[in-house]
Amino acid sequence: MKTSIAFKTLVGAGALMLPLMTFAESNVQTGAATAAPGATAHVDFTIVIPKVLYLRVGAGSSYSTGTLASVNTVDLITFSPAAGTVGNGTPVAGTGGDLTGGVETAAIVSNSGNVTLNATASGALSNGAGDTIPFTQITTVASTLLSGTALPAPVLTNGTSSNVVLTAPATKLIQQDAKWTYSFANAAAVPAGTYGGVNVNNGRVVYTATMP
Repeated sequence: MKTSIAFKTLVGAGALMLPLMTFAESNVQTGAATAAPGATAHVDFTIVIPKVLYLRVGAGSSYSTGTLASVNTVDLITFSPAAGTVGNGTPVAGTGGDLTGGVETAAIVSNSGNVTLNATASGALSNGAGDTIPFTQITTVASTLLSGTALPAPVLTNGTSSNVVLTAPATKLIQQDAKWTYSFANAAAVPAGTYGGVNVNNGRVVYTATMP
């Protein structure tokens, strides 16, 4: 019985104290008819901005209008040296790409600091018969598109390229794009065949962007 009474007394005392420990959302002030009482109330606000990292190489959603979405289209760039010119050192322009002529739209939009960009190939392009062409034979030239500075392109290699680091300004916001023009250096004679392809014979390069 003593325990029960003590517990009830404690709960009752706590209930009496609750109004003193909460913040009022209404407030009443009184004063004389000639006074100017003031009353206050409080509202707290929170805005939660998610981290956003958008990378586009080739076909993709709009980004200059703030519309960011995933698009699963993978472009194919094809190089076809003319007969008798293979290995003569004259670069060969590509076909395909969302901007045609072997040219791709490249863009990064982010809101959380520096961005690191690289490109990975699983190995040299193969014709399926044991012959290969290294990815160093495919060059990428970046030129301006919409942003004042062109987004640099990683240098392709048989593996993972060196990192391209985009340094964010004090705002931590990055929006940078470019036209990436691909060419085949055509620097060495190679056996006949189709090297690479649509996700076959090491023909695919994966571009990866990361941020803190």
